[in-house]
Amino acid sequence: MHRFLLTPRWWGINVFVALAVPVCLFMGTWQLGRFEDRVDSHKEAAGARPADQVAAPLDSLLPVDRKTSGRLASVSGEYADQLLVPERRLDGKSGFYVLTLLRTDTGKAVPVVRGWLPGAADAARAPAAPTGRVEVTGALQASESGGSKGVYASGGLPAGQLGVIGAASLVNLVPYGLYDAWLTVQTPADGLTPVPAQAPSNTGLDLKAFQNLGYTGEWFVFAAFVLFMWFRLYRREVETLRDAEAGLLAEPAVRESAAAPATASARPAE
Repeated sequence: MHRFLLTPRWWGINVFVALAVPVCLFMGTWQLGRFEDRVDSHKEAAGARPADQVAAPLDSLLPVDRKTSGRLASVSGEYADQLLVPERRLDGKSGFYVLTLLRTDTGKAVPVVRGWLPGAADAARAPAAPTGRVEVTGALQASESGGSKGVYASGGLPAGQLGVIGAASLVNLVPYGLYDAWLTVQTPADGLTPVPAQAPSNTGLDLKAFQNLGYTGEWFVFAAFVLFMWFRLYRREVETLRDAEAGLLAEPAVRESAAAPATASARPAE
């Protein structure tokens, strides 16, 4: 009854199933692992930094990655150009950042967000930066891009304002080198409101994370579908053979062709 499983056609079907099911399970498990990694990254990024965290030198935390984003960094130098970053929201209110470039001993400058003020960007309201040599401690942040959340990427800002905080947007505004990162001071002065550190990009439960979860389900469904189709083919083959043995159907053409050579070999030679 089950000898048909050894025919070349069924050998091909069985080999396909034996390869397809493990591949689908492996891909589903891999996509599930990607989703779990994103969940862990989200938890790590959303977790509060220790209040007694010790600041590390800026250069030791670069380049900015998931582990160093939000870490307290310390750097010394002298404040230089000051810019305003408009249309930034904090606690549900619209306002602007006060950003001052700090020229370090290396000759390069790091953008420092000294704080936030409510309302429209106004240089007259922004307090001047301290003069002379200063040491700044702030939360390290990766450079923004035009697609970063909350940035003003439309352009057309007046002189002295900046839409995107990053070396790429500052390189044509200042005549000195820049760090590909920025700091946000957590204990500002002069009536400024501290700007909290943002979670690094690609660490939230965003669309990509749920795409990984969806792909996980798809691969497991593919594996179940392959097994289901194999069972359907197997059951149809068995039912066909049983009907043929009961006389409900003519013998399958495959059996007739297989029996013909055997009958010819059994006939005595004339």
